[in-house]
Amino acid sequence: MMAHIPVYRPHFTGKEREYVLDCLESGWISSRGAYIGRFEAACAAYLGAEHALSVSNGTVALHLALLACGIGPGDEVIVPTFTYVASVNAIRYVGATPVFAESLPETWQVDPADVARRITPRTRAIMAVHLYGAACDLPALERLAGERGIYLIEDAAEAFGTRIGDRHAGTFGDVATFSFFGNKTITTGEGGLVVCKDAARAERIALLKSQFASPTKRYWHDDVGYNYRMTNIQAAIGLAQIEQVGPILAAKRRLAMRYAELLADVPLTFHREPPGTTHSFWMVSALVPKAEDRDPLFAHLEGQGIETRPTFYPAHTMPMFHDPACPPDAYPVARDLGARGFNLPSFPDLTDAELDHVIGSIRDFFQGRARRVA
Repeated sequence: MMAHIPVYRPHFTGKEREYVLDCLESGWISSRGAYIGRFEAACAAYLGAEHALSVSNGTVALHLALLACGIGPGDEVIVPTFTYVASVNAIRYVGATPVFAESLPETWQVDPADVARRITPRTRAIMAVHLYGAACDLPALERLAGERGIYLIEDAAEAFGTRIGDRHAGTFGDVATFSFFGNKTITTGEGGLVVCKDAARAERIALLKSQFASPTKRYWHDDVGYNYRMTNIQAAIGLAQIEQVGPILAAKRRLAMRYAELLADVPLTFHREPPGTTHSFWMVSALVPKAEDRDPLFAHLEGQGIETRPTFYPAHTMPMFHDPACPPDAYPVARDLGARGFNLPSFPDLTDAELDHVIGSIRDFFQGRARRVA
């Protein structure tokens, strides 16, 4: 049997070691140092963003985005139920109420028409989550937010390299966030980014993430703040990563295309690229024909040394967000995606031999099931 093939492995082929050693030798290892500014500037330039502020992880980025928009108790934020739980947790952190919206079966992204139906006088923001490297219908959500006078917040944790036309995901909303966790396209180990258009809002985020320390009076704090800063070592890794973003994205696209091509005759439905967008293929994601097919497929692949992961459970089904008044058949698309979806090994350095092993193992599983049915 081939050695274990993980779902993800970080890609370090640039100057990560050189930059980290520079941090160690200079002594600048914490939340101050030249690499922080260099990394933020590189992110802003790549994304086409006015302001980019590094933070300690993607979840705190969401918390800061909501705080910077003044969202709090009594407010509602519309968010897809089919998302990673951090999107919804952050809404609760500020005391606001998450209002769940349905997803689109074709793209797996939030349904703008359902978002529109769920807007009330208490709605302060729409949180658009870009899942698995594909893009939401941002033009529609941007128009909707503008017409209703509410904020558009983009959770682009999984969308570094994702574009809508010529614009990068994260540049449509009032505020946007990215994650640089170890399994993300660009990683700093842990880490995140907050992007915004407004200079005053960027200044407030900078204060909030640094204990709201006065820029003019040492050890004076004008408001309650947080220690949400990225370290110089993290930023050094991130700078080396973003210098390699083109080859990383190209390798991931090639991998996704190969999976789809070589498994075209297998009953899987791969996550596709919405028209007019560029999918970054953070994960190669697919649907099995029936929910009851997924766990046996996982078990078969695990037996072949291949790691997989399920798609997200809809947040409205989790105990802390469950509403007893919500009908059990609500959000059928989100529940179907959560039950049938899964992610395959998706890292840029996956070799042809490893890819062939994954593909052969998937093919063996479905051929075996077909023989048993026959």
